[in-house]
Amino acid sequence: MALDHESFDLLLASVQRFIADRLVPAEDEVETRDEVPSDIVDDMKAMGLFGLSIPEEYGGIGLSMAQECAVAYELGRTSLAFRSVFGTNVGIGSQGILMDGTEAQKREILPRVASGDLIMSFALTEPDAGSDAASLKTRGQRVQDESGSHYVLSGTKRFITNAPRAGAFTLMARTDGDGPSGISAFIVSADLPGLSLGKPDKKMGQRGTKTCDVILDQVRVPADSIIGGVPGQGFKTAMKVLDRGRLHVSALACGVAQRVLEESIAYARDRRQFGRPIGEFQLIQAMLADSQAELYAGWSMAQDCARRYDAKPAGQIDPDVSMRASCAKMFCTEMVGRVADRGVQIHGGAGYMNETKVERFYRDVRLLRLYEGTTQIQQIIIGRELIRA
Repeated sequence: MALDHESFDLLLASVQRFIADRLVPAEDEVETRDEVPSDIVDDMKAMGLFGLSIPEEYGGIGLSMAQECAVAYELGRTSLAFRSVFGTNVGIGSQGILMDGTEAQKREILPRVASGDLIMSFALTEPDAGSDAASLKTRGQRVQDESGSHYVLSGTKRFITNAPRAGAFTLMARTDGDGPSGISAFIVSADLPGLSLGKPDKKMGQRGTKTCDVILDQVRVPADSIIGGVPGQGFKTAMKVLDRGRLHVSALACGVAQRVLEESIAYARDRRQFGRPIGEFQLIQAMLADSQAELYAGWSMAQDCARRYDAKPAGQIDPDVSMRASCAKMFCTEMVGRVADRGVQIHGGAGYMNETKVERFYRDVRLLRLYEGTTQIQQIIIGRELIRA
């Protein structure tokens, strides 16, 4: 699954123009209103951004992992709220259905996801199950009555990205026993009786993104809502989805690092102290050099792993690729934190002011080290695979 080179080059150029002409000028509005303007969302739908990773046969553009990373890199060069609007449709919200869903599920759901008519969210994390996803407590009890076979879902999901916007959820629930093998993945419509949302979360950064709790109180879903129609496969589905998501976030982090570096270089050229631009001072140059070198290393890692991901059999987990995806995610998200910190330092007192772009990115990128698996979870994955192999 990949777009031909010429078509992809045209797409990437249009994304770059869209970012420069529409998104960057709207960054202040998003920060002030804590909302992405609806006309920009409409433009995103028209460009096909909601279906970047969905195959053409289901109404998407059908990018490869390497191509998706190149687009994510560009999207990192503006407020992360813009990408968040369609990020779950491109990644964790839809990929489980694409990888493991039945053909009927794919044809029913994916075209609406690709067009942006349906926002999908990924509901895995719970109040007592974050990094330890296999210990989730949301239950799915199978019942049989005159209306057919159903599951009754009860539990709470926490910090669910795009939940306030979502029309449906890829939702993990325990249907049998303990451990990973008892978890099933469901497609759950947001308008079902018994499903409600908590109040919007107030976060450190990433204003304009939307997260909240998803509360399930005896929510009845048809048995054929299980992704792939087979109970007990949900944890495997989640892990497949997270490999791709980690590479996407790695590329996104590199894009943010590039933007912060550009802001820092521009400031170092213009800001004068002791009668000359601060960019002429070697200690400022050293911070810029460290940021450039780390960005180069991170982007090289992300690109290399994305190519390896594309080379493996579709829909299968390759432990080596998973380990390398964790390496990229760990390094790139830690790297962008250091680059943002240096950006604030280069700006001096101005870098601590809310109206400065580097101050916003400094807050925004802190989340990248947490979602799609914390840095410490990536370390565990890498270490386990090294020992196993």
